[in-house]
Formats: sequence, structure tokens, C-alpha cells
Amino acid sequence: MEFRPCIDIHNGSVKQIVGSSLRDQNDAAKENFVAVQDAAFFAGLYREYRIRNGHIILLNPVSSPYYDATKKQALMALSAYPGGLQVGGGITPDNAGEFLDAGASHVIVTSYVFKDGRIQYDKLNELVKKIGKDKLVLDLSARMKKERYYIVTDRWQNYTDVELTEETLDALASYCDEFLVHAVDVEGKANGIEEPLAKLLGDWGKIPVTYAGGVHNFEDLRKLKELGHGRVHVTIGSALELFGGHMKLEEILAYIRE
Repeated sequence: MEFRPCIDIHNGSVKQIVGSSLRDQNDAAKENFVAVQDAAFFAGLYREYRIRNGHIILLNPVSSPYYDATKKQALMALSAYPGGLQVGGGITPDNAGEFLDAGASHVIVTSYVFKDGRIQYDKLNELVKKIGKDKLVLDLSARMKKERYYIVTDRWQNYTDVELTEETLDALASYCDEFLVHAVDVEGKANGIEEPLAKLLGDWGKIPVTYAGGVHNFEDLRKLKELGHGRVHVTIGSALELFGGHMKLEEILAYIRE
């Protein structure tokens, strides 16, 4: 189990938001925290602590008037920690190379691969051919519907018809280096993890996977470590002291090391 940091960028600022509140219309979101520092500050901090494989997420669509400001922040963060961070949000074969050249270790992709509610294997193959399997992280962020988890796209707003199961993980694992999974219904709420989702990821455990969503105390970390059999990595956002919460980064790193 590793701690994987995050830098979420929305409307040109580093923020923590309630994931299920994000809307493309009017670039709206319920905010938990808006940083006064820029994205490069947080990237530099992660570099100092030697924390690798965190993710930068651009939360504005390319069509947004805020996209350029959000992208600028992402590129600043990559420059501050070259090779140390992954980046996602609107990634396609056409722009993936720009972010990799700017210092991203991996690009993170969801919406490009999941179109019309299903996995588009032609697009996935195109992406792998363009950048390489070892540079690709698939974001399989999920929401509950009828007591099952389904992958969601377009900044977590739209359900696909693809259920997140061990079979789905098996089918996609050969195309990427890692998975990133946000538990969207609890993302940004700092009110406990999605235990069934954590268990699914831990029971599978064939390639690296990072879980994000709901962690708010060390009991949540204990549960995630147990359910994930120690092989599911963790992101903590709104509960982190850096982002206005109460969990100290140094204490989290010490706990995970133990």
C-alpha cells in the first residue's frame, strides 16, 4: 500500500470538490477547499517528500473557458516534479504526447476509451499504439446503480453500461500500467470509504490500482489496507491537512510505512 497524492484543478485553481457535484454547465462544483497556492507548490511539496505516482486531474472540459488556465496549472505542476506525477482529464492520442513531454510519468484516460456506454477497443488500441501500455493509466471511476458499480465518464457525470467487475478488470489490465478508481459517490465527502469497492479491487489485485474517495481518518486507512490486502494504493483529498482537513501528511506516510 502506497500513498498517492492528488492535485485536482478546476477553473484554474487547485481545489477539493464533492465529486458528484461536478457539472460542465457553468463549470459548477461544490467546493470543499480552494488553495491560495498554485499547482506547482503542491507538486514541489510531493517532490520534497519523494511521493511518486500521484495524479493531476483537469476538471474542466476542453470546451470550457477555464480550460486553458487549468491546463497551465497542470503543466506548471509537471514542470515542478518531472516524472513524478500522472495527469488526466480530456486526454486523447492527439494531446497525450504533450503532457508526457511536459514531464508526466503517465496519462490517465477514461472518456476517450468509453464512448456510447461501452469500451471502445479500437480507441484503446490506438492509444496504446501511440503512447505505449507502460505510460497509460485507465481511470475506472465508478458509481453505484441498482446495487452494482458502473464506470462513469465525462468528469463523473455519465454512466456507462460497463459494470466494474473482476472480469472487466481482467479485460482491461493488458492495455495499461495501472488503474485509478474514484468512488464517486463518496468522493470529496470525507465520510468513509466505499468498502465493497475497496474489497473488489483488493480481491482482484493483479496490477497496481489506486483507490480514491471518502477517506477521513486512520480507521479508513486500516479498513482499506485490510480490504485491499495491502496492495491497493490510496489517495486522500479533502481530509488531508494540506487541503483544509485534519489528517497530517507526515502521519499518513508514517502509518503506511508501518
